[in-house]
Amino acid sequence: MNKTELIDHIAQQADISKAAAGRALDTVIGGVKGTLKKGGSVTLVGFGTFAVGKRTARTGRNSRTGAAIKIKAAKVPKFRPGKALKDALN
Repeated sequence: MNKTELIDHIAQQADISKAAAGRALDTVIGGVKGTLKKGGSVTLVGFGTFAVGKRTARTGRNSRTGAAIKIKAAKVPKFRPGKALKDALN
């Protein structure tokens, strides 16, 4: 399912226009991004938790030349599914 299909699904299930569903989805995504950017986490009970993880600096290899390269430390988004989501899949 892509973003357009998700907007269509939201509009149909919530009985709202596609434009309103698109704005709602963009607002939710923006809220999650903003919270993660500040270092917080977002928990949707029954669905899961979005959080920020830290990846340490490390040494990698250039696959063409085999030369060692330095990879900077980075913050990465992580998602941990909730119990209800896991149960729905099994």
